Amino acid sequence: MHGLLRLSHVLLSILLLAACAGTGQRSLSSPASKPTGLFGLPVTGRQISGVPAGIHKIRHVIIIMQENHSFDNYFGTFPGADGIPMKNGFPAVCVPDPASGQCVRPYHDSSLSDQGGPHGAASATNDIDHGKMDGFIIQMRQAMIEACGPIASIGCAHADRPPDVMGYHDQREIPNYWAYARGYVLQDHLFAPDASWSLPTHLFIVSGWSAKCASKDPLSCTNSLDPDWIKIENNPSQVVIRKPLYAWTDLTYLLHQAGVSWTYYVADGTQPDCENDAMVCVLKPQNSTIPQVWNPLPFFTTVHQDKQLSNIQPLPGFYAALKNNTLAQVVWVMPNGKDSEHPPSRITDGETYVTGLVNAVMQSPEWDSTAIFLAWDDWGGFYDHVAPPSVDQNGYGLRVPGLVISPYAKKGYIDHQTLSFDAYLKFIEDDFLNSQRIDPKTDGRPDRRPTVRESLPQIGDLSQDFDFNQPPQPATILPVR
Repeated sequence: MHGLLRLSHVLLSILLLAACAGTGQRSLSSPASKPTGLFGLPVTGRQISGVPAGIHKIRHVIIIMQENHSFDNYFGTFPGADGIPMKNGFPAVCVPDPASGQCVRPYHDSSLSDQGGPHGAASATNDIDHGKMDGFIIQMRQAMIEACGPIASIGCAHADRPPDVMGYHDQREIPNYWAYARGYVLQDHLFAPDASWSLPTHLFIVSGWSAKCASKDPLSCTNSLDPDWIKIENNPSQVVIRKPLYAWTDLTYLLHQAGVSWTYYVADGTQPDCENDAMVCVLKPQNSTIPQVWNPLPFFTTVHQDKQLSNIQPLPGFYAALKNNTLAQVVWVMPNGKDSEHPPSRITDGETYVTGLVNAVMQSPEWDSTAIFLAWDDWGGFYDHVAPPSVDQNGYGLRVPGLVISPYAKKGYIDHQTLSFDAYLKFIEDDFLNSQRIDPKTDGRPDRRPTVRESLPQIGDLSQDFDFNQPPQPATILPVR
């Protein structure tokens, strides 16, 4: 009898400890790859088959997003990749130039500051031109005519140059990016999630959707690649500032529900691009406290309801978290205008900034458990020869460069799967959320998104970029220049 009582007391103590642990705040650096219950067993939930068990070796996912370059513009001549079509060592494709009447072939561009082209939804449609991929110069010329009017000194600065939308860079201009591609994983069929500019793309990055909302009710939101943004209306008696309302479900809602830590870092400086998607403007200031195109989470109702606005932080906090071993499990990092690589910012400034981020991760205790996904948010008007697949009414958009950097990434691997930024959400959900999706049928927060992007049959699986059985690759610290 005394033995049974003692056993009962032990079991009761375990239950009480488990209950108390469930109410505590999880450390930012704790693994927590899945929600766990009593005795550390996984919480019962929908688990998608085919997810490798080794994925949970990744305890930190870092998404570094840069700006406005197509795959062919950065990796069009990378060996083994689906790059610029060549014949006898020369580009075998060309694009008509209405200014000269010539057909311009891709060429090596040694300039470190690009001009690019327009990159809104209409420009994407015209660039793609029903799969012919021949509208890039026409769109650029038209945008230059428009830009040379209001701000001639900026808009016309590159008017006399060859159309650099047909230019490509290689290891001579971006040696570190090519080094990452050789040492880790290069994705040559990564498409922007939508055929438009930065604002809808950044909404897809955090939520898998872009929409307009009439109220705080998620069901009031309707699909839109022209989502609301801050509008200033001058009335006779006052200036009225109308702010957007993003009421649909985003990834941070699911992360918060599961106790998975997240942080969204924003670099101080100027915004990378014009808020109205114009080619030319006076850039506005940017920091973590200002909601803007590259920092849309403050306008999501879920972030306020969950009281997680403080998770949006200035960039120095990223380095501090690495130093203090408090890095969140899911991290987004957004650049300022100088370091974004958005034309006309210098591409070497962006590469220096990204190398600094990657080096900091590699030199931290978190390296052995981290996956870095590095990409560029849209094509920036630059030529690409691959017509994007149509997966639903929103996309995909044109092809962009993508790199996976991790000690478990396959060395020198080129991933030919069809991917988009939705694959980042899918990987995070598989790793930390027991494969739960941002799905209005299952996430407890219905909205009217037309498709669950992470579950589309066309999308590949990022876990294929990893070999979780290989010895972890050592850090590759590259020079910062």
